[in-house]
Amino acid sequence: MFNRKLKLFRLFGFEVGIDLTWIVLAVLVAWSLSTGYFPYEYQDLSTRQDWVMGVIGALGLFVSIVAHEFCHSLVARRSGMPMKGITLFIFGGVAEMTEEPQSARDEFLIAVVGPISSFAMAAIFHGLNRIGEAAGWPTTISGVMGYLGMINIILAVFNLVPPLIAKNLLDSYRRTAARRKKSRAAYARNFLFLRREKNNKPEIERARRIP
Repeated sequence: MFNRKLKLFRLFGFEVGIDLTWIVLAVLVAWSLSTGYFPYEYQDLSTRQDWVMGVIGALGLFVSIVAHEFCHSLVARRSGMPMKGITLFIFGGVAEMTEEPQSARDEFLIAVVGPISSFAMAAIFHGLNRIGEAAGWPTTISGVMGYLGMINIILAVFNLVPPLIAKNLLDSYRRTAARRKKSRAAYARNFLFLRREKNNKPEIERARRIP
């Protein structure tokens, strides 16, 4: 799927890598945070501090997407599906599966665990932001925590877009229905074959008794 993949590390047996297009996204994210978002939100910081926050924010986004896809991969592996790994590219990340889910239930669980994990990370980062502000942490730390809380909510909501959910559920239903149809057809063929053999058995026995 990705011809320009750079392998980074392994996480609980999953190979994590980035497509070279992710580098473009990381640079754009760091630049937009450093020159736009953080200077607007925290106007009393220096340009150097803005860039430090921008780079850390981009790295935090990387970690958030890897964690999101890691949860997809864990549930998929628990469902018995072989996984190739996790790859980040310009449009986000993907857990690379070598097979389709075997049931609509498995597909639903694999799909829904990602947004749940992003909501959980959003709550953690938002909580750290509040703790940091109350405890007097440097703005470069509490501000990045606030950004990561917000971006994880966006990731979760983006993965819960109703048309995408409807399409995934419809696709899983169609695949399950197709598998059941094939199973019924195979059962019908076997039943007809056995019945035909049973009907032919008396004739075979009579033919054997003829001298």
